[in-house]
Amino acid sequence: MKYEFLDSGLLARLGAIPLETRVPMLGNVAGKHRSPHRGSSVEFAEYRKYVAGDDTRRLDWKAFARSDRFYIKEFEADTNLRAYFVVDASGSMKFHGQGETKIAYANKIAASLAYLLVNQGDAAGLSVCTDKLHLEVPPSRRPAHLQHIFDTLGKLEPSGDTGLVPALHTIAEKIGQRAFVVILSDLFTDTQAFSDALQHLRYRKHDICVFHLMDPQELGFEFERPHRFVDMEDGTALVVEPNLIADEYHAALKEFLITVKAKCHDAAADYQLVPTDTPLEPLLRDFLTARLPKKGHS
Repeated sequence: MKYEFLDSGLLARLGAIPLETRVPMLGNVAGKHRSPHRGSSVEFAEYRKYVAGDDTRRLDWKAFARSDRFYIKEFEADTNLRAYFVVDASGSMKFHGQGETKIAYANKIAASLAYLLVNQGDAAGLSVCTDKLHLEVPPSRRPAHLQHIFDTLGKLEPSGDTGLVPALHTIAEKIGQRAFVVILSDLFTDTQAFSDALQHLRYRKHDICVFHLMDPQELGFEFERPHRFVDMEDGTALVVEPNLIADEYHAALKEFLITVKAKCHDAAADYQLVPTDTPLEPLLRDFLTARLPKKGHS
C-alpha cells in the first residue's frame, strides 16, 4: 500500500543517520543505546575499586601494575529504544493556510521517524489524542508493525478539542521504563497544564521532543480585508478587521511562543517551532544530526 505521507527516497537518504537518544534507555533486548545500568558491552565507561565478589575476569591488570591496587573495568550496557509518537488530532490540526494541514505534516514526521527507528532495530508506537479519543498503538520492533502505525495515521480525522495534556499524563504513568516521547501538536492548550505534563514525563526520565507545528498564516497573520475567523475546535466564529488587531495578535503570539519554549526548556525537552511549509528532509536531517554524540563525548 502506498502512503502519501511517506517518501521512500527521503527515507533512503536519511537511513544512514542513526536516531540517538540524549538520555540512557532501558529496553528488553540488546541494542545500540546507552543504558543507565552497567554491563559488558564494547564501550568503556569507568574504573571502580574491586570489592569481594566482583568478577575477577574484569580486573584491569595494567591499572594494578601502575597503582598496586585492584580496579574493575565498567562498561556501558547497551539497550534498545522505545519511541512513542504522540499526535494531536484536535480540530485545529486540520487547518491549512499557506502550508499543508498540520495533521498531514505531523503524519509525515511521525511516519518517517517511526520507519527509521524500526529500520535500526528499535521499537516505535503511536498515541493519537483528542478530547474524546486516546488511541494507542503499542511500540514494537517488528517491521510488519509499521503498517499498523501507517494505517492509523492515514485514517486520522482531526476534530474537537485537544486531549494532549491528559494523553501525556497517561503515557507518563503507563510507560514502565524510559522512552523517547515525540510530541506533534500546535499546542493550543493551557500552557501551564502542558508544562505539568512535560514535567511528569521528565520525572519519569523520558527523552522528550516537541515539534510545535504552526501554519505560516498563523505566524504571519497577513490579511488585507475583514475576515470571519472560526475556532476549529469549538466552532465559535468572529468577524474582525485584521489590521485593527494585528499588533495585539502578534504580541499575544510572541508571548505564547516564548512561554511554550520556556516550558519545554524547563522540562529538558527538545523544542522546535516548525512552520508547515518547511521542507521535510532538511528538518529531519538537522534533527537527527543534532542528536548524534559530539566527538570526544560518550
